[in-house]
This record gives sequence, C-alpha cells and structure tokens, in this order.
Amino acid sequence: MHRFYRIVLYTALALGANASLAADPALEALRVGDMKKLNLHSAPQSTPDTVFYAEDGTQMTLAAYRGKTVVLNFWATWCAPCRKEMPALSALQDEFGGDSFEVVTIATGRNPPPAMKKFFDEIGVTNLPLHRDPKQALARKMAILGLPITVIVNPEGQEIGRLIGDADWHSDEARALIAALLPEAPEKPKE
Repeated sequence: MHRFYRIVLYTALALGANASLAADPALEALRVGDMKKLNLHSAPQSTPDTVFYAEDGTQMTLAAYRGKTVVLNFWATWCAPCRKEMPALSALQDEFGGDSFEVVTIATGRNPPPAMKKFFDEIGVTNLPLHRDPKQALARKMAILGLPITVIVNPEGQEIGRLIGDADWHSDEARALIAALLPEAPEKPKE
C-alpha cells in the first residue's frame, strides 16, 4: 500500500512540476532532448540552509556557492542511473566550471566516503566534490524523493529548475541551456 502512495505522490509531483514552467520563451525553447525532463519554475524558490558535509568532514551549506549558477546533483553509490550520468556532469564541469558556474554533487543517505571515492575512481571522475548528506537532512528539506535528481540553483541561491532522473548533462542541448543561464563573458579588449 505504501508503494502505491509513493507512486501517486511521485506522479503528482512530476505532473505539477511540468505545469509550472518558466515564462522565459528562450529557455523553454532549449528544453529538448534530455532537457525536456527539466522542469523550470515560474518563479525562483528558496533553498534551505541545511548543513551537509564536505569530503574533509567540515560542515557547509549551499550558501557557499552564492554568486554562481550551480547544477546540484543528488546521488548515491548504489544508484545505477547516477553512475551513468556522473561522467556527463564531470564533462559539464570541465567545460563551464569557474567563477560563475559549478557542478556540485551530494551523496545522500548511507554512502561511506571510501565507497564514494571508489565510485568516482571507477568511472574516472576527478573534478567533482564528494559532499555527503548522510542523514538526508538536505535531501528531505529539498523534497528529493528519488535518485538521481538534479537541481539548478541561480547565483542568488534559489532553485530555478529540477530534473528528475538521469540525463546527458554534456549533450548539445544541456550545454546550450547552461550557457543561456550564465552571464555573458566580458569581451576581451582589442589589442
């Protein structure tokens, strides 16, 4: 019976998210391919200041990323779709990572740090953080009901969109959408 309620809740959330797409037609036009699953909110939503843990065990919050557009990925070592999509997130970080953009990965639930490191080693990911949310405190506050779930956070620290399930985050469509969310690079002075 509980499974039935979870299926109904998951379906309702997915359908409700589809109904609240962003009003920006330029962004809406970029929702093709895997990005069709990205639900853009009609208005930015606040994110919690719930603590999670960095690889070295220090506490942090999402406020550490203010000023950047963030692709925030919730994953777990046991999650097969997470293993499939993580290399694309890594490639996205390689291409766009810097002062205005970052891919942030948070393993939620029971994910021992050695298992997390082994997961990344096995798939060749070296450039993404091994953050942890061991008691799922942040995941619960952000209504993360399955894995993987990727949340896009604007530089003000607000959630602007959410994708449930895995995606090719380094596809042409994903890269075009991320590029549209970033501030334009300043023009280089002519010499």
